[in-house]
Amino acid sequence: MDEGPVGKRGTLRSVRADLMTGVTYMIPFVTIAGVFQAVGYTLGQSTTIGGDLGTLPWYAVTVGSIALNAMVPVLGGFVAYAVADRPGLAPGFALTAMIQDPRLVQTTGTLLGVNTGDAQAGYLGALVVGLLAGVVTRQAAEWDAPAAIRPLLPVLVVPVGVTALLAPVVLTFGIPLALTMNHVELLLRGASLPVLVLVGGTLGAMMALDLGGPVNKVAYVFAVGLLPELLFRPMAAVMVAGMVPPLGLAASHLLAPSRYSDVDAGQTRAATIAGLSFVTEGALAYTTGTAGRSSPSCVAGGAVGGAASMALGVTMPAPHGGLLVVPLANDPLAFLGCIALGAATTAATETVRRPKIDTPRTPQGE
Repeated sequence: MDEGPVGKRGTLRSVRADLMTGVTYMIPFVTIAGVFQAVGYTLGQSTTIGGDLGTLPWYAVTVGSIALNAMVPVLGGFVAYAVADRPGLAPGFALTAMIQDPRLVQTTGTLLGVNTGDAQAGYLGALVVGLLAGVVTRQAAEWDAPAAIRPLLPVLVVPVGVTALLAPVVLTFGIPLALTMNHVELLLRGASLPVLVLVGGTLGAMMALDLGGPVNKVAYVFAVGLLPELLFRPMAAVMVAGMVPPLGLAASHLLAPSRYSDVDAGQTRAATIAGLSFVTEGALAYTTGTAGRSSPSCVAGGAVGGAASMALGVTMPAPHGGLLVVPLANDPLAFLGCIALGAATTAATETVRRPKIDTPRTPQGE
């Protein structure tokens, strides 16, 4: 029977919720990676971990690298978990890790006559494999097994069976996914200035569009997924754009307090701290009930900041940290300048767009 428009919308919402569950569980791994790498790089005054084995910076960066490498399998595992509950976690994790292993992907490609080089399926593969593993696991868990086998379904039969069943399928279609990611990487490495500006502006607008929502997370995951390939420009653009909305709106509040009489005066401090910490959600207090006025200002500032960052060639090897990781940028002053430019754009646009709110006067004599 045809689901109809309502059923299709429900399915899309469900898929989006499943994908967001995976991203939500992945974020702490990204945070660990960002903080430890930021500390290690700062202490070691280097963006590499070679030549200083056994030192504190080496340990810090190594811990961060381990968390960063776990990020994509965790994403796939928890997408499967969102679809199929606990039995889906292990198959989703294992199957995603398989298409992150260049040796497995390359060997499978050789058998099929395709040269994949050292390509990996990345976050794109994690999202697809996580959904597939979750759907198949959920169907398998509903199998009306004999009573003697039923207790073994969630811990043995289903995880092992689903992994064995999907392994050849995942490795096969993991090849085009890996080649797609590799093609994107090649395009970014050889992109002209106009293309870089367009990419930066798009990523920046996405980061500021829903202030921590699904669109924001897509842009963020895209940039983080490129870090293992040593593509650091998108991460810089995304971090710049993610810091712009709270800082820009806080600046507008300070410049034109009469337009913010409906917002707590202390919000400027909270938003500034959030912005400097790369917490885009810090702008939400300004957009609640007034998203129609604030969102265009945030998007404008994010797009300008992201485009400027890509155009100037600013790089950022850490996936999180905000002000803490500024020294890791190849050009810290340019990084800060792009944030300032984006925040100024948001502040100016919002101050002009936001109507002045008149405070009622108390009649004399009362």
